[in-house]
Amino acid sequence: MFRILAGLTSILLASTAFAADTPLNNGNTAWILTATALVLFMTLPGLALFYGGLVRTKNVLSILMQCFAIASIISLLWLVGFYSLAFTDGGSLNDWLGGGSRILMAGLGKENMTGDIPEIVFAAFQMTFAIITPALIIGAFAERMKFSSVLIFSVLWTLVVYVPVAHSVWGGGYFFQRGLIDFAGGTVVHITAGVAALVAALVLGPRQGFGKVAMPPHNLTMTVTGAGMLWVGWYGFNAGSALAANGAAGMALFVTHIAASAGALTWMVCEWLKFGKPSVLGIVTGMVAGLGTITGAAGVVGPAGALVVGILAGAICFVMTNLIKKTLKIDDSLDVFPVHGVGGILGTFLAGIFCSPDLGVFSGLGYTANHDSIGSQLTTQVTGILVIGLYTALATWVLLKLTAIMTKGLRVTDDEEREGLDLVLHEERGYDLK
Repeated sequence: MFRILAGLTSILLASTAFAADTPLNNGNTAWILTATALVLFMTLPGLALFYGGLVRTKNVLSILMQCFAIASIISLLWLVGFYSLAFTDGGSLNDWLGGGSRILMAGLGKENMTGDIPEIVFAAFQMTFAIITPALIIGAFAERMKFSSVLIFSVLWTLVVYVPVAHSVWGGGYFFQRGLIDFAGGTVVHITAGVAALVAALVLGPRQGFGKVAMPPHNLTMTVTGAGMLWVGWYGFNAGSALAANGAAGMALFVTHIAASAGALTWMVCEWLKFGKPSVLGIVTGMVAGLGTITGAAGVVGPAGALVVGILAGAICFVMTNLIKKTLKIDDSLDVFPVHGVGGILGTFLAGIFCSPDLGVFSGLGYTANHDSIGSQLTTQVTGILVIGLYTALATWVLLKLTAIMTKGLRVTDDEEREGLDLVLHEERGYDLK
């Protein structure tokens, strides 16, 4: 029976960099360079515009600033040591953390290889994932968190949560060894960011007037523009994770597109039936739900399976968004948990089903090593969801409390929140129309 390795075996384990005489594959290298640019394009400008359009006019620049600052600071920390801790051999700590052999990219020249691409290209590709993950979280505390708190929390969270989870799943650690399916970030990106967002929303509390005052997006045109960039950029996110320009990348790209389309249309229909009219915000949110849900499973599901994944993503994330905001009254400002967190959980679970080669037209590409049935694979998938989710929740809570101590409170004052973060924190306006 065919076993899916698809980038989840030694090719993802940068600590086992191949010898200098490994032939360079120019086609694969060119594709991963392109994919790297596409994933960064998802954050800047994609996510920045998507989130920026969703907040009120007085806070749009604060969102753009946070995305740019996080991209810059995480890039430098990736160089300094975060990459080394995520993707090298950690010795006795290897289940959860890498070592220091690549601190400041030590010993890494253009001749070092990961598979048949330069290791420096692999490091750059993985850096863009480390950038977008903490950037996703800012949607939960938009319009009320101090800029200093955002920066400190993002750095600490990337080190304490993202790095060890990435190592355990992709870098040769605990879940890597046990065959957890996470092709491009169902657990590493979406579950961690989504759970962290929920905890952050609970710790910070709601925005002033939440549930009483209308807080509609100030610029849906900007949001739709950002959404389009996310959709295109996601091809690099998922198809690039094959680490080769091959059939696996082609399949990942196609199933990504199918899931996004199905998620968008399903959300649209749900909204149409429930509220009487389909909204632009709804269809683009459904698209993101489809993309986030297929991410972890993109390397193991076939096209028919991706269709089911997308439909379930649109419907379930729609229900969860209404549950979180309207029923539970949790002010996850830009719906990070119900879209990314729930999508990541759902996709990681469904990967354990639709990877099966025995489902007829819905057959996937096979189980990972050490698994030979849906039940066996699902056990690993559910274990990963629970362990990574619980660890993320606890660590995020501790880091928020620590950040609050360091910055003398996480939130701006009530008066500053009413005035808007653009003027209060950056002395600028997003729009100065005369």
